[in-house]
Amino acid sequence: MTEQAERYVGEILVRRGALPAGRLDELLRSVSEKNVHLLELLEATRELPPEQVAKALADEVGIPFLDQIKPGDVPAQMIDTVPITFARQHKLLALGWLDPSRPEVGPVRVAVSNPLDPTPLDDLRALLGRNVVPVAATPEVIEDAINRVYERKDETALTEAKDEVASEELQDLIDMTDEAPVIRWVNNLFYTAAQRRASDIHIEPSDKEVTVRYRIDGNLQIAKTAHKGFLNSIVSRVKIEAGLNIAEKRLPQDGRITKRIQGRLIDVRVSTIPTSKGESIVMRLLDKEKVLLDLEDLGYSGAPLECIHYLVTRPNGILLVTGPTGSGKTTTLYAALSRINTPDLKILTAEDPVEYELRGIGQLHVQAKIGLTFASALRAFLRQDPDVIMVGEVRDHETAEIAIHASLTGHLVLSTLHTNDAAGAITRMVEMGVEHYLITSSLLGAIAQRLVRRLCPRCKQPYQPTDQDFRQLGVDRARLKTILAMSGTQAWSGMPHHYENALNAPNAGAHSPAHASVEPAFVDLSDELEPLDAEPTQMRDLRDLAPSPLAPSPLAPSIAQPIRPVGGASLFSSSRPKGGSTEPGSIFYKPTGCEDCGGTGYRGRIAIAEILLIDDAVRKEVLNRSDANQIAKVAMARGMRTLREDGARVVATGLTSLEEVLAATQAGEME
Repeated sequence: MTEQAERYVGEILVRRGALPAGRLDELLRSVSEKNVHLLELLEATRELPPEQVAKALADEVGIPFLDQIKPGDVPAQMIDTVPITFARQHKLLALGWLDPSRPEVGPVRVAVSNPLDPTPLDDLRALLGRNVVPVAATPEVIEDAINRVYERKDETALTEAKDEVASEELQDLIDMTDEAPVIRWVNNLFYTAAQRRASDIHIEPSDKEVTVRYRIDGNLQIAKTAHKGFLNSIVSRVKIEAGLNIAEKRLPQDGRITKRIQGRLIDVRVSTIPTSKGESIVMRLLDKEKVLLDLEDLGYSGAPLECIHYLVTRPNGILLVTGPTGSGKTTTLYAALSRINTPDLKILTAEDPVEYELRGIGQLHVQAKIGLTFASALRAFLRQDPDVIMVGEVRDHETAEIAIHASLTGHLVLSTLHTNDAAGAITRMVEMGVEHYLITSSLLGAIAQRLVRRLCPRCKQPYQPTDQDFRQLGVDRARLKTILAMSGTQAWSGMPHHYENALNAPNAGAHSPAHASVEPAFVDLSDELEPLDAEPTQMRDLRDLAPSPLAPSPLAPSIAQPIRPVGGASLFSSSRPKGGSTEPGSIFYKPTGCEDCGGTGYRGRIAIAEILLIDDAVRKEVLNRSDANQIAKVAMARGMRTLREDGARVVATGLTSLEEVLAATQAGEME
């Protein structure tokens, strides 16, 4: 669409009362800069409810609006006539004949997401050979209906028990894999997973059926089932795509698939293992074209954000990010590299595998099978004259030793470790055989990180926390108020004094991004985040790029007063508990569930973290060979905020629930 056409669409939304007039010019500038359509931008940012946009466009052209589509009402003839690729590309669905009593004549009713675009309707008219009558619906409603309608036939075929597939041993795998229903069924797994922001697909056999589960926002959810007799067909189809041996069922296998879904390249890592019920498959999805998140989007703000910026701008040393698998460690390192990626720095990374492409950075895929390990990659890097090196993981003494050598010779090294807390990174390095004096002279700091699900802003409900809630979080109301204040731009006492003074200076943050201290708004963090499982769709990319009017002020983090987007309703509940205090942290929120979040009450994820800075007090404890608990106590006395305390901040600012923080952090972290 031309600039004039985009403005015309915006003026319709303004005229129909859906969009404030003052926002139109700003949105059109974003449309021009990012080369996207206005409707796509609005859909991605969710600045306006999709129903409000669709209704405004429907009213403009004078067609009905459908708030839901029942898949069972769509005739099978429509499925056979209109290709699913055409329906998905143009976000339209042929619903059936306008006069069901005379299907052989008369127009076809069609649901469209953009009634202002006549081209898809003209193509559909030619495809069907008859006139079409459009009705409007939201893109989400249409996409969901397309999935349900087109997979209906395949689901029926794969869930019904048939005599000829009752015995797995009698099946010809090649013949079964070539069956179109199985191919479509497997392909639909990938499309639906990408649409639902899943980071992993689990195909698991049981006695009588095959169950498919998606991992969404870190939690597994049952997606669909098939009859057990089709297990061999499904497994063989996946193996063929991944380049695996379909005849080998006794040993685990690993492979890779590259899929193009809605114009985007999705890298799928495939793992199979033999179980007593049959082969089980797990596939991890990586959106290779996704724009990386900033540290602010991950949940960092205020003093912690400035502290990380301080650490990643040091000329040399080691910064470690710790946590279990799937806690977003790699994503945090990517965000940190993006923050310092400038033409005057040479940055090299060694990863297993390279998950996302970073422009201007040399990325190496570690392959242990051919002898290319993290340690050998590090040795090679040192001959490339880098300024910054990222190592996917420090797994052994050799890698740790070379990383320390690199840091002592003038390189900044970023890497990850699998430990439960920040202080545990020190003891883990000691266990690898690293001398204590080398740790104190090379380690800059350690960040322990967890991911918690973000409350759905549409349906979360406020409530007044009890004393028991605060006891579970391990903080009292006064301590929570202090933590919230630290989420602004103040530095904590644990920072090196020269940096603390720099932060408090009049020109503090002059060399940092202008938005460094902004509390994160409601940006989805889909995915598994290691790899990035923030919503694997192009829409997520647009949401990152669009201006957001929703970010609350970090200097006034009270959430008792609902934040309202420009011209829209409150993102929170329409009312807070009666008699509620206006003190920061006096209102918590709990999930309820709605259509937007799939009934879970959560949408996306956010990081909580504790940051251990290696200052003189901590160095003394390390040289004295103190254990992790003692090191943590000293760091806490110096101002370090624990994981549980940072979780309390996120709960108090209405981004997640108490239950999520308690589940993600250890009980001992409250002490």
